[in-house]
Amino acid sequence: MSEDALPELSIELTPTVVVSTALATMDFTPVHHDTQLARAQGSKDIFLNILTTMGLVERYVTDWAGPGAVIRSINVKLGVPAYAGDRLSFNGTVVSREGGRIAVEVRGKVSLGDHATGTVTLTLEGE
Repeated sequence: MSEDALPELSIELTPTVVVSTALATMDFTPVHHDTQLARAQGSKDIFLNILTTMGLVERYVTDWAGPGAVIRSINVKLGVPAYAGDRLSFNGTVVSREGGRIAVEVRGKVSLGDHATGTVTLTLEGE
């Protein structure tokens, strides 16, 4: 964990991924699992829900930081939808290390642009 740039994480947003993660977070809103209804409401397709996006942001940072990572805060702004059939790619950079706290700027992009941008602050237990 010595480098300031985190490695990219890229996730194929298959319909199965979008539907299963919505159901796993108990989000039964039809735009996350019913393509016809999502399109009838003006969406291109079904899309990731907020809880899934936040979980993926956290996963991205904790996979990099290791098992001692303890998330202290997450401040994320949502952007364009992450539709089924697209790819979600995360990049990140360590922007500060102060008093045992590490701040990481994170960007999750899809073909339409930024899906999620923000900062995750964490500490490392045992260090």
